[in-house]
Formats: sequence, structure tokens, C-alpha cells
Amino acid sequence: MHMPADPRPDFARVRAWVFDLDNTLYPPELQLFSQIEARMRAYVARALGVDEAEADRLRAQYWRSHGTTLAGLMAEHGLDPDPFLEDVHDIDFTVLPADPALAQAIRALPGRRIVYTNGARPYAERVLEARGLTGCFDAVYGVEHAGYRPKPDQAAFEAVFALDGLSPREGAMFEDDPRNLAAPHAMGMRTVLVGPAPEARPHIHHHAPDLAAFLRQLV
Repeated sequence: MHMPADPRPDFARVRAWVFDLDNTLYPPELQLFSQIEARMRAYVARALGVDEAEADRLRAQYWRSHGTTLAGLMAEHGLDPDPFLEDVHDIDFTVLPADPALAQAIRALPGRRIVYTNGARPYAERVLEARGLTGCFDAVYGVEHAGYRPKPDQAAFEAVFALDGLSPREGAMFEDDPRNLAAPHAMGMRTVLVGPAPEARPHIHHHAPDLAAFLRQLV
């Protein structure tokens, strides 16, 4: 990872700006995803007939080993993904404030602007609405558009980018999870880790502790 005084030259060829959703387009301290984790725990407990402590252990284990809890449930238990996604995304979005500064910074980016999340597109659209980001993006893709394969699987990125017609070498990926930047880096994208400062990793080009402030440097 490098932090040049002026990052603009690194993004000169970028024509597609791809953003993760959770803990990227809103700060983690808003605790939105903690609501989802609680609903995942309850869903896993019901679906597998285990107590909530075991459900929470499985939720975390599948996230580590399969990329997402859902991917683990599908691989290990044949779970139907759509009822799961509908249930765990039934949360309170009022905790998300609008962010006009972020909206302005995203709108100013030259080229195509995309959201790609391991959640479902209807959920992503509700997050964008709450954050005042509706209309800032040209496309919103969820895990369903990758055949329910999750990031960090490179095949998931390839499926979504093919659907969009996006050339990775002309793209930049913004993510809060370092492991989800490895495949974009391998595909030739600029990579930006959003959030707390990470350990130096060769597949992370830039760090953006404040996403809106970082984006303003690029235009």
C-alpha cells in the first residue's frame, strides 16, 4: 500500500468506480450490520435447530471459511438463499443519516459509478435511499447477480463485471474488508481500503479513512 501526496495519477485510467456497501458507504459505528448479524443468528438457529450460541459460532465460521454466512449455509446445508436474504435484511434503516458530502463526492467522479455488495440489491437500494445516495450510481449489483457466489471469490467479481461490461483494468474497487480487495487487485483494478488503517498489504493500493474526503482528492 502506498499513500502518495496526490493520488490522482493512480486513478487517471479509471472509468468505473465500484463501491462495496456495508461499512463502506456508511461508517461501521452506525451499527447497521450488527442488526443483520443478530437476524442471521436467529435465522441460523431456526433453520438448523441449534441454540443461538451455536448459531453465532456457525455464522462467524461460515463467514471466515466461505466468504459469507449465506455461502456457508448454502454449501453445508443446502439453504435457499432468497428467504434468508429477505429475513436478515428486514432491519431498521432509520439509524442511517443522509450524507450530502459523500453524495456530492460520488457524483463528481468521472465515468461509471457502481455498487456491488454481498447483500441483495433491494437491501442495497434501501441503504442508498437512507444515505441520500439514490441516483448517485449507474448500477447496483447484489450477491444474486453473481449466482450467490460471494466476494472474495474472484468468479463472483468476474460474473458481476461481465454483466456490467466493466473492464477491470479501467476500474477502482472501494471496500472495508481487505480480503475482498485481493481479487480486484489480481484483475488489474486500483484498490482502496475504506476505514481504519490496515497492515501493509501488497493488494491494497490506497487507504481512505474518510471516503468522501478521499474521493474529493481525485477530482
